Amino acid sequence: MINYQFFPRSHGVTPEIQTVIDCFKKIESILEDGAHRVSNDVLALIRPYLEEHGYEVERGKGREEKIDVPVLFGENNTVDKSFYADAISKGRNIVIEIEAGRAVRNNQFLKDIFQACMMFEVEYLVIAVLNEYHFNLSGRECVSHDYKEVKTFLETLYISNRLQLPLKGILLIGY
Repeated sequence: MINYQFFPRSHGVTPEIQTVIDCFKKIESILEDGAHRVSNDVLALIRPYLEEHGYEVERGKGREEKIDVPVLFGENNTVDKSFYADAISKGRNIVIEIEAGRAVRNNQFLKDIFQACMMFEVEYLVIAVLNEYHFNLSGRECVSHDYKEVKTFLETLYISNRLQLPLKGILLIGY
């Protein structure tokens, strides 16, 4: 089941952000089959729907297949530093990152937040994580409630008001 929460919670979802939610809902029945998927599988499933709405979507791991988003500019407006994104909107103001098992266990969602904050002209970040991540640890089956953990982190970040992000908002999606 697709879950989502927009932050800050004092703002509603914009039409552009709703479009991303709708794209995820189009693949919801496929994701509910319980099959183990890596983030690239989910990206491949959602790609046609995002592209329908003008998103540029990563096609592979080769340099020319990735989405380069500028961070720093040098002399003569050359790009000195950039980060990769899974997808970016036509207006280049919404970045999408889809994570699987690394989202919480390796703190990948924190890296996604940092990088989106540094990206030129990016206003919104969409982070998609597993609702539950099942893994083996020392031969026993374990479950991490990734969506809930990231949601709690983002709630704490926004409610504490101790750290001001340069983003207008973050959409968390659980799949």
